[in-house]
Amino acid sequence: MSVIRPATRHDVPAILRMIHELARYEKEPDAVRNTPEMLEQVLFAENPRVFAAMAEDEEGEVQGFALWFLNYSTWEGVHGIYLEDLYVSPEARGEGHGKALLQHLAAIAVVNGYARVEWSVLDWNEPSINFYRRLGARPMDGWSTFRLTGEALDRFSQATSLPAPARG
Repeated sequence: MSVIRPATRHDVPAILRMIHELARYEKEPDAVRNTPEMLEQVLFAENPRVFAAMAEDEEGEVQGFALWFLNYSTWEGVHGIYLEDLYVSPEARGEGHGKALLQHLAAIAVVNGYARVEWSVLDWNEPSINFYRRLGARPMDGWSTFRLTGEALDRFSQATSLPAPARG
């Protein structure tokens, strides 16, 4: 059985450890730049824009987490949840923690009138794809994810004569 609860400041080290584990699993072990201070700031700011939930086993040991933020559907006219990371420790997989975390997010969406919960999954991650399909989730066929980052982002942002917008 999985117990789902909101993350607390005390969970920051465990979340960051699992983010590093996820990066290794996704074959990007050196890509994580996040720090405990950065994570604490975004999760526990006065008006946070990023949220996390923890999955614990019956003994109260953290076995996984979900980290998400709100997005917005112009077609639906309401928010949705974008699941940035869902991670369950390898030794705890198959015990219902991932399903419980996703059910928690689904409940948040329904209670708040959000239109959807969505996320990305790597094409080669068949275990996760099969898990998501069993839950009733479907891939967004015909859509590709694009990302502007690093030097390309810097270069492109400098190609405008407009003043930089305020950080928000």
